[in-house]
Amino acid sequence: MRRGRARGGLVGAAALCVLIAAAAQADAAVEEAPPAASYRMAPDAQELNGSENTADAPLLKPGAHTYKDSVTPGQRKYYAVRLDARSSAYVSAVAAPAPGSSMGARDGISVSLEAQDGTQCGVGHHRTFLSAGGAYPVADYAERVTATGGACKAAGTYRFVVERGDAAGGDTAAVPVELKYVSTPADPVSAGDPGGDRTARTAPAPGGGGVGVQGGGVRGGSGFNDAAEIRPGVWTDELRPGETHFYRVPVGAGQQLAADARFGTDQDAGSTPYVIAGVRMGLSNAARGYVMNRTGGYQGKPADLSLTTPAAAAGDGVGGDAARGMRLAGWYYLQVSLNPKVGQGKPSRVPVTLTVDVGKAREETRAPAGSMRPTSAVAGRHRDRRLRAVGYAGVTTGSLLLLGLGGWTLAARRGEE
Repeated sequence: MRRGRARGGLVGAAALCVLIAAAAQADAAVEEAPPAASYRMAPDAQELNGSENTADAPLLKPGAHTYKDSVTPGQRKYYAVRLDARSSAYVSAVAAPAPGSSMGARDGISVSLEAQDGTQCGVGHHRTFLSAGGAYPVADYAERVTATGGACKAAGTYRFVVERGDAAGGDTAAVPVELKYVSTPADPVSAGDPGGDRTARTAPAPGGGGVGVQGGGVRGGSGFNDAAEIRPGVWTDELRPGETHFYRVPVGAGQQLAADARFGTDQDAGSTPYVIAGVRMGLSNAARGYVMNRTGGYQGKPADLSLTTPAAAAGDGVGGDAARGMRLAGWYYLQVSLNPKVGQGKPSRVPVTLTVDVGKAREETRAPAGSMRPTSAVAGRHRDRRLRAVGYAGVTTGSLLLLGLGGWTLAARRGEE
């Protein structure tokens, strides 16, 4: 019996040593983890200095041209754009603070389009850096949509205005800004691929998926220019604290996009502080316009975020940000972010599972413009696929637990012999 107890003690000591060594290796991995990647601008982006007065505004050209500048707190910059009398125009700005930056609560960018006499073309838009502990890249455009009438219908030279907010209480460093001007026909049914993402990467499509369904491991890009292309299916990635990954998804006219992001790990809640707005999922349209944004708390345990859009190019864009953002068909950009404060609990990486579905919205069940309720067949398929993914994960986890318990039981019985 004494020999059995001795052997049991040795087994327990050896197991304890293995656990301690694994914990030490995990801590070392955390310390050696590289910093979160910064937003990657277009490799051929032209440097431009926006004017701080209306007289000397540099010209932005439509199409494949991309420009880069920077803006400091409280600064207003002007750029010139030439509009014809027939096309719709979308002039966008992407502001990308350094990952982990702590920005002021009111900091962000405002974008607007105005005539030479100062008359504003429609409504301006303001986007904050969502800095509750860490800033994320934000983007939106100012538009002149000919199909809806309104101001600035005449051909001529107009001004695109970018203004940064108050940085009080946050980082006052200049923030890089990427600018792009997209012009489309008056009928906005299809914007094609206005992003001109020549560096975008296509995610692999491993076998075994259903018809028209893909999935697998994917590495998201750092911005619009290198966003990883994904299709309907279940995709897995990893995020470091302070990081944002971009994915592009094709959405045709009349189609809806539904997405769910599950941020994983099963750490003890006591080891990781609860972070308000610890996780985020955002969506931008084919011209880098804002569609919607979702945030949630995170404490080292699985957390879910979901979104469902109205149908693309299905109306006049009236009915809120989501309806306005879904005016175009083309590439839509999903973004998932992890707050840098999550790193205080020392998880070097957090696994993320993206479940994406795109499909035709049924006319009889289509939600009103701007509604987020998943009333279509697309949302139903998305929910079923998400439940299957969760079920598979549960089976895998349960099998591993049973194997682990069986191993400990066998070791204990041998120790008693």
